[in-house]
Amino acid sequence: MRNIAGNRVFNMILLFTIIGEFIVPWILERFYSEYNGKIMVMSVLGSPQSPVRLVYNIWLIWLGGFLAYTAGVYFLSLRAKFPVLAVFMLLSIGIFAVGAGLISGFFSVNESKDIVTTASKIHGTGAAIGFMALLLFPLLNGIVAFKQNGMVEGIISISSFVLSLIFFACFVMGDKEQFQNTLLKYEGLWERLTLFCMYIPFVYKSMSSLFF
Repeated sequence: MRNIAGNRVFNMILLFTIIGEFIVPWILERFYSEYNGKIMVMSVLGSPQSPVRLVYNIWLIWLGGFLAYTAGVYFLSLRAKFPVLAVFMLLSIGIFAVGAGLISGFFSVNESKDIVTTASKIHGTGAAIGFMALLLFPLLNGIVAFKQNGMVEGIISISSFVLSLIFFACFVMGDKEQFQNTLLKYEGLWERLTLFCMYIPFVYKSMSSLFF
């Protein structure tokens, strides 16, 4: 997998997967009348009450599986020059792939937060750990880019890291009762913005490989 990081097919699939992370929920919520994407997190699309749960959970398993593979690809492409950073990047992407992808795909949350099951607890823990792990990816990618004299990629990655932290803080606070009458109540929106910023370095790397 060492040379796959620059492979055209790999980067096309990665770009498709990242775009799909937003397009798939946007399409599926059209078939789930009770779902409100601004307030509800995307995981609710895979809840037992969702009419599109099978499709969304299969999507999460694909997402987790391919990002786990991507973690290995990036690790092998970097380990010769940056062994420590390569390990941290492997863990950052890999933990997200398993926690927010594979585990979340097999264990669903419920439509209502008041309904707590073993599956929803596993899902919540896996997704939370996964999100926190991937928060480091833009930072790690920025450090690698600067070490390789990639100033543009470095600046974009570090900026993505800062924005990810801000949006993630809003996302976490949006779950608190005291913020339900503020803009922070739009938990689904903050989740999407957090993911968008964390994914920007992936998109930049893929686009660079495909078009430059």
